[in-house]
Amino acid sequence: MRSEGSRAGARTGKRRRRIGILLLCSAVSLCAAPALWGKQHKVVYSDQEKPVLEQLRGLRQLPDQERAKATKELALEIRALPTSRNKTFLAKGLANLSTEGDFGHDTLQEVATTLELALREQPDLPAPDRADMYGELASLARYEHVQVADPNAQFTAAIAKLEAEDRIREKADFSLQDMQGTRWALSQLRGKVVLVNFWATWCPPCRKEIPDLEKLYRRFGGQGLVILGISDEDMRKVEPFVSAQKITYPILLDPGSAVHKEFAIEGIPKNLVYDRAGKLVAESIDMRTEHQFLEMLAQAGLQ
Repeated sequence: MRSEGSRAGARTGKRRRRIGILLLCSAVSLCAAPALWGKQHKVVYSDQEKPVLEQLRGLRQLPDQERAKATKELALEIRALPTSRNKTFLAKGLANLSTEGDFGHDTLQEVATTLELALREQPDLPAPDRADMYGELASLARYEHVQVADPNAQFTAAIAKLEAEDRIREKADFSLQDMQGTRWALSQLRGKVVLVNFWATWCPPCRKEIPDLEKLYRRFGGQGLVILGISDEDMRKVEPFVSAQKITYPILLDPGSAVHKEFAIEGIPKNLVYDRAGKLVAESIDMRTEHQFLEMLAQAGLQ
């Protein structure tokens, strides 16, 4: 991804768990990773680490069934690497990619275990990096229901942060216009099941889930489902993309990212499902498949 994705992520500060420059840079043996290291730092990969990096860079090109198997195998390969700071960042990078779809709970558990063990091996990581990685691990535990063997103080703090953000999203509201000038307010949609999708044209996982969102909108729209896509990009970029993709659910524009900030959106895609009483009942930390979306909607009573 990250030529376009990193540029947009740098502009908006939204892309969760930035692995872009570290994992997808053009150079295998040497690259700069300022977003993850806190300060700009030259990263040199060992001969054992280079093949893992190459496989990580190619994961998005694999069909989903192959990707699930490759992700699980990579988790075990990373776990077997000698202790190093690179190993920790490779584990975090794999965790970032492992939630871009439905690759199975067993796969996610192996990924989370690898990240947890790698963090234990590196107690001297800089505080910002360590907090970021425990945030990743906490997200897997809270939203993907994996088990963490050693819930230490940093993990507990990361869980508390996620819980606080969920409380913010539970109470937050927005009033935004779609591309046709119609204004939509979340608080005025009581009686509907509402799926709010934070997305951007530059984001590959966002683009991948659009066909499933469109299918669900056509299937459940008559039963009270409202899907609202929210982008903070310029309308001149969003409008031709929406037209080309034949998206029929409303796309709302959030100039200045005010609503993204109000809803504590640190990365996209981010999907929130509210039931007919306006209660937040489900959310995702990354892209979802049709099956996963159906599970989320079922929690709002829509089946």
